[in-house]
Amino acid sequence: MDFRQVSIFQENTPVLTDVLLQIQKKEFVYLVGKVGSGKTTLIKTINAELRPVKGSAMVAGHQLTTIKDKDIAFLRRKLGVVFQDFKLLLDRTVYENLHFVLKATGWNNKEESHQRIMSVLDSVELKRKAEKLPYQLSGGEQQRVTIARALLNNPQLILADEPTGQLDSETSDDIMKILLEINRREGPAIIMATHNITLMKRYPSRTIKCEGGTVSTLNSDAEIDFISLME
Repeated sequence: MDFRQVSIFQENTPVLTDVLLQIQKKEFVYLVGKVGSGKTTLIKTINAELRPVKGSAMVAGHQLTTIKDKDIAFLRRKLGVVFQDFKLLLDRTVYENLHFVLKATGWNNKEESHQRIMSVLDSVELKRKAEKLPYQLSGGEQQRVTIARALLNNPQLILADEPTGQLDSETSDDIMKILLEINRREGPAIIMATHNITLMKRYPSRTIKCEGGTVSTLNSDAEIDFISLME
């Protein structure tokens, strides 16, 4: 991912301007900032929900400033998204939730689809819960399903938008370990928007901050005042 002098507007109002940001393969990056600082806007831009109005914005081989509508689906197949509120289909089993995504993205071979579903469920330690409905799972298990869903198409980049926001501290720690292990083992870059200071201190990594209409990378060698950062 490579953003150079990118400006992003919401309803003709500038939200982020002159953004310079590169995310390398296999990087794990925190995205932080106050409510309204532009975190969600940045995530929506990476996912092509918003279009930059200026600059160069390359994501997974696609130039977002000029991408055609018909190509957005191809871009999104190279991305995985993990939501805070899970967004699972409540009337379908874990397996059916994942199969729905594969079918929608062109997987037509039944055996290959089955193998891929079981592989990603194994990655999040949920193979034994494949036939469960979402309401039969804990919050942490539901979030694991969303991570498995994000992995289905072997994404180059995973966008995790407050993935621990509805979870207790112990479950949040488990989810964090899964994300870090996926990042280490399977290699997608991960951008994780979060307010969870405890996790950031426990698992330090490069941190990007939205503030004052722009994006900056905090100096990992300097002591960061996490409390003031989140105020």
